[in-house]
Amino acid sequence: MSNATTTEKKTASSAQPAKEVGPVMLGRDIFVEALERAGVEVIFAYPGGASMEIHQSLTKSKIRTILPRHEQGGSFAAEGYARATGKAGVCMGTSGPGATNLVTAIADAYMDSCPLVAITGQVTQAMIGRGAFQETDMIGVTLPIVKHSYLITDIKDIPRIVAEAFYIAESGRPGPVVLDFPKNIQQAKAQPVWPTREEIKAGLRGYNPDVRAGDLELNEIIGLIEKAERPVLYCGGGIITSGAAAELKKFAEATQIPVTTTLMGIGGFPETHPLSMRWLGMHGSAVANWAVSGEFEPRKDPSEPMVRLKDGADLLLAFGVRFDDRVTGSFSEFAKHATIVHIDLDASEHNKNKRVQLAVHGDLRDALTRLNLLLAKRSGTNKAYTGWHSQIAEWKKKGSFHYEVTPDILESDHMKDHLKGQEDQVILPQMVIEMLHELTGGDAIITTGVGQHQMWSGQWYKYNEPRTFITSGGLGSMGYGYPAALGAKVARPDKQVVDIDGDGSFLMNVQELATAHVEKIAAKAIILNNQHLGMVVQWEDNFFAGNRGHTYLGDPENRAQVYPDYVRVCKSFNVPAEQVMFKRDLKAALQRMLASETAYVLNVMTPYAEHVLPFIPAGRTVADMKY
Repeated sequence: MSNATTTEKKTASSAQPAKEVGPVMLGRDIFVEALERAGVEVIFAYPGGASMEIHQSLTKSKIRTILPRHEQGGSFAAEGYARATGKAGVCMGTSGPGATNLVTAIADAYMDSCPLVAITGQVTQAMIGRGAFQETDMIGVTLPIVKHSYLITDIKDIPRIVAEAFYIAESGRPGPVVLDFPKNIQQAKAQPVWPTREEIKAGLRGYNPDVRAGDLELNEIIGLIEKAERPVLYCGGGIITSGAAAELKKFAEATQIPVTTTLMGIGGFPETHPLSMRWLGMHGSAVANWAVSGEFEPRKDPSEPMVRLKDGADLLLAFGVRFDDRVTGSFSEFAKHATIVHIDLDASEHNKNKRVQLAVHGDLRDALTRLNLLLAKRSGTNKAYTGWHSQIAEWKKKGSFHYEVTPDILESDHMKDHLKGQEDQVILPQMVIEMLHELTGGDAIITTGVGQHQMWSGQWYKYNEPRTFITSGGLGSMGYGYPAALGAKVARPDKQVVDIDGDGSFLMNVQELATAHVEKIAAKAIILNNQHLGMVVQWEDNFFAGNRGHTYLGDPENRAQVYPDYVRVCKSFNVPAEQVMFKRDLKAALQRMLASETAYVLNVMTPYAEHVLPFIPAGRTVADMKY
């Protein structure tokens, strides 16, 4: 009896796969090998006292380490890499100020559902909580803006923690994960035990990113489509993060439902497609805003009653969106007369900002794949929506994006100083982006800073592929554009990558020109330079009678001078640059920039009096839209 029991135990034991155990290694080496096993190809990392041990290990690794000139620049570059690939971007800083310089990008990644692994060196465990030199509680600081975070307290946990971090950052609704790594753990030694992917998943009890919509809910959506007369597809960043763009296109074509996206969803549906109404919201297309909420008699005062001229959607299919206030304006008036269906992987987004009639919890690509199968079985729908398409075509003619040179632009002192009598040569920002689209054929990755140039980049460049428009949406982080372009170019060296920026945003991370030169990253930049904080100026003009509250970025003692001199600044970094003042010089300058095999900066002088239109003031309605 005892022999049989012993045999059974041996058999059971031998049936289990052997654990993969490595040789005795330093904690820092275990950590870097864990990054390699997670598939990390590049890390944007700035060394310091609490992280230099990891840098020593990285010198022996196949991982490409890129040295940014500021931790914020490196973390934005990691976001650009992530947004261009869908893989987690990786950034690292030392403890204290190095770590806190990553916080803006962590918050940005959290708002925009971007997979990011942010690594911070930490003081030794014995010094934590003692106010040690360069000590900051990064777990506490980042707690509200991460998907998850870890303070590594045991060297044996490194393989598991790193694997979990990447799985959590990239799966489900993507987001940032912080790894805080004390220096004494980096210096300790142990034999690593490497977990399998299955063990990692099994160990994360309560975390289930693989959620599927119910069959009953999907059939109900088909029924609602067949009853609708004025349906609209409203699609957000979830289309891109879930990889559902192809399924969305198939679904839209099968149902013939017009499509609008959010700023984060740009590229999720081809903008040159006949069903596209481009993007909606505060500065989105008039047609998309009308199609969702209806057309109203324009009103000058929000206290006036709303007079509806044309009906908007009676069915709004909200796929992978969060009903952001920059899209909805007044929550109560947004799609007020529509039945709203909201499909999202994150159930916490359901009914958070806008009450909906059907909330569907599930992965968007899976839901669209199955909806397409249901449509195929039924040979499509029984609706053509002829009247609805006619109305949208009418709106497209009436409310298309538009620009013109107006007298107030030419009369501004800023333009008089620079044009000096050649007013016919003024360059509007929209002209630059429209010409860039023409010269690239729409085949480029565009990154932006934050402000007017960001909105114009969404309006005047047309995006037909996912992951080609990379911008800071939810957080609105100035300084994002050029570092993000570096990350995108590292990820996609085969693509033309251009940062369309404002002079205010570009200056915030201008030091990353050194990174571009030294690392040979051929990311281009166009500065739409109006010597002002343009978007704030637009709000000053609209709400403060044009009173300037510290929004002029030039030299007040010499307003005729372009300040700073970006050409000289760029050339000091060994980055070629040129300045364009007159429209006749623009096309050739853009062609030289695009032809460059290195980083290149084009500083284009534009008027500060130009406003982004359409414009729905914050919290207002479609009836308050200027277009």
